[in-house]
Amino acid sequence: MQTLKRSRESWFARARHLFDRTAVDNAVWDELEEVLIGADVGMDTTGKLIATVRGRADREKLNGSQVWDALKAEMIDILKVADQEEAAVPAPPRVSLFVGVNGGGKTTSIAKYAHRLQRNGRSVLLVAADTFRAAAIDQLKKWGERVGVNVIAHQPGADPGAVVYDALQAARRRQVEEVIIDTAGRLHTKYDLMEELKKIKRVAAKTDETAPHEVILVMDATTGQNGLTQARYFTDAVGVTGIFLAKLDGTARGGIVFAICDELRIPVKYIGTGEKLEDMADFDAEAFVAALCADSGVN
Repeated sequence: MQTLKRSRESWFARARHLFDRTAVDNAVWDELEEVLIGADVGMDTTGKLIATVRGRADREKLNGSQVWDALKAEMIDILKVADQEEAAVPAPPRVSLFVGVNGGGKTTSIAKYAHRLQRNGRSVLLVAADTFRAAAIDQLKKWGERVGVNVIAHQPGADPGAVVYDALQAARRRQVEEVIIDTAGRLHTKYDLMEELKKIKRVAAKTDETAPHEVILVMDATTGQNGLTQARYFTDAVGVTGIFLAKLDGTARGGIVFAICDELRIPVKYIGTGEKLEDMADFDAEAFVAALCADSGVN
């Protein structure tokens, strides 16, 4: 997983080499705490990780390499705590609501997701519910043209709820299988904007009480611990069901994933692995930890 190269070669390389020593003493645990916090794993999650692994190391008299293996196993467990069973496939259209702050890579992530669905034989409709910025509507239309899917849009300044309602009616008429709603990038601390997100969710539920079937928070991996705060706000407002971790290739701190899974129990479902439409992948806990903790020469 080349996208984790920076994290692997900086913070987690330091963690790995701590256990090259013959003795795992207090100094090692103190330095491990510093490394994990520096990698954006977070204070609370770091504390849990170290307490669990240290307890096992003391009980089982583990050597350095065994402690390193125990640490990796515990990291995987944290990521898997957030695993959720896949819900039953709804009657079409399946509605995915994408949320996130400005600059987090939301629209690009939507395009990647639409491209994947279409490549898998699904019919897709994009919804331009970010009506605050004319540029946002134009951007989504350009991505729609590039991917080859239709976009439902109103004029700038229109009611986002009305756009969503019209789009869902159109999707039913056209027998579209997948509807992806783009929403305005907003600061999670803006009460009125978060209320509008709730309204969009209510409108979606008027045509299908189970919609939206997914609420995906697109989060910029480079935001670090602020990403955890964002995830809390959006989850409280609209019930985030999964994370799309964008720009993972641009950060040396991949640890925010552990904090989100541990503290919020929200699964990371997708990761952005580059700039191209094909550059997204399903999140896999074992592969993620293996790539993060591999020797620096391994991709």
